[in-house]
Amino acid sequence: MSNPTIHGIIGYTITPFSADGQRVDLDALGHSIDRLINSGVHAIAPLGSTGEGAYLSDAEWDEVSAYSIKKVAKRVPTIVSVSDLTTAKAVRRARYAEEHGADVVMVLPASYWKLSDAEILAHYAAIGDSIGVPIMLYNNPATSGTDMSVELILRILKQVENVTMVKESTGDIQRMHQLKLQSDVPFYNGCNPLALEAFAAGAKGWCTAAPNLIPQLNLSLYQAVLADDLNKARELFYRQLPLLQFILKGGLPATIKAGLRLTGLEVGHPRLPVFPLGEAGIGQLKALLSSV
Repeated sequence: MSNPTIHGIIGYTITPFSADGQRVDLDALGHSIDRLINSGVHAIAPLGSTGEGAYLSDAEWDEVSAYSIKKVAKRVPTIVSVSDLTTAKAVRRARYAEEHGADVVMVLPASYWKLSDAEILAHYAAIGDSIGVPIMLYNNPATSGTDMSVELILRILKQVENVTMVKESTGDIQRMHQLKLQSDVPFYNGCNPLALEAFAAGAKGWCTAAPNLIPQLNLSLYQAVLADDLNKARELFYRQLPLLQFILKGGLPATIKAGLRLTGLEVGHPRLPVFPLGEAGIGQLKALLSSV
């Protein structure tokens, strides 16, 4: 199993839709991917929360996955979110992503029923057994309803060979401290307002949709961290924090799509039941973008 070096700013893509919301707009998706890569992000992550992967049909998911991997064309690593409600469906997506050239797959234990630790471990083991590429374990109870303890995460890392990295999105910095103290696993921050603290705790990267809107601020923060320039990193972080808080509170698909529209790229609205950003929110977002 090859283990690509995943670090730095990991840019999360949106999934653009046509004006009527009935089809995926691949041309707009391609433009958004090129913008992210040309801005300097270190990896691309399609079909996550920002990419509305949970709201796509299987055919749409396949289309976006294959197109995104082909469009990235190994310019940077591609991390494809393959989460689904059943193990069999997640396995299918993981295999599909691997077959089309994904470097890493990301797995969130999404389920209608509350899962036991044993069920979560079995879910990861089944996916791990079905593919040869690395798996990024993703802990985000706000979207999945499942909060994996550090102890469970460490068990999965020990027992599933190709789970080799962790994305932590609880917003609890203590989880990262414990991962750092108890293992040498690379971990990545998925909570935007925690970016500075996470890097200070040893995070290898920041998984974020923010580079769709403010890539240079995100990248400059990472460079300041690498240079051990805490004063510069702190200044850069606080410049972007109000916007980071806004896009999280306003919902990633709605705020990022509205922001892309403000920057000249039309990507449609989020898919219902998610509403687009309202006029007041667009006004706030415009003001925040002009102030950073």
